[in-house]
Amino acid sequence: MKKILVAFLGIIVSVSLFAQIKDPVSWKYEVVKQTGNNYQLTITATVPKPWHIYSQNTPKGGPIPTKININSNPLITITAGRLKEIGKLEKTLDKNFSPKGVEVLFYSEQVQFIQNISLKGAVKTNISGSVEYMVCDDSQCLPPTKKSFDIKIQ
Repeated sequence: MKKILVAFLGIIVSVSLFAQIKDPVSWKYEVVKQTGNNYQLTITATVPKPWHIYSQNTPKGGPIPTKININSNPLITITAGRLKEIGKLEKTLDKNFSPKGVEVLFYSEQVQFIQNISLKGAVKTNISGSVEYMVCDDSQCLPPTKKSFDIKIQ
């Protein structure tokens, strides 16, 4: 009877471990004061090998690109245009996404998404939003994931 109970518990533990969806990407959020009321928001993704994350500039027809959403805040103005990506951009023609293939843009190891912002006066506030992304390796992709952030600006 004990052997059956131990085997049953082993099966339950094994199934629960495989049922958990892993997310190999770790995120770091930081706001650094530049000059006056100007700040730099830096969102850093660390992606261990063999995983990679897709550029926000990945064309349609390909994998889901990374998207940074910044919530509206009347005390914050987004400056200097679109989010910058800093990292080692890799490109490949991937036939998994269409018969002719799509040029896929992705980052391995680390990528930073940088946005300049300015405050409307010397105030304390928060900047919040979310990161939507998909992570893949050479044999699988995990479902798209959404992570929220909320950072104090002082």
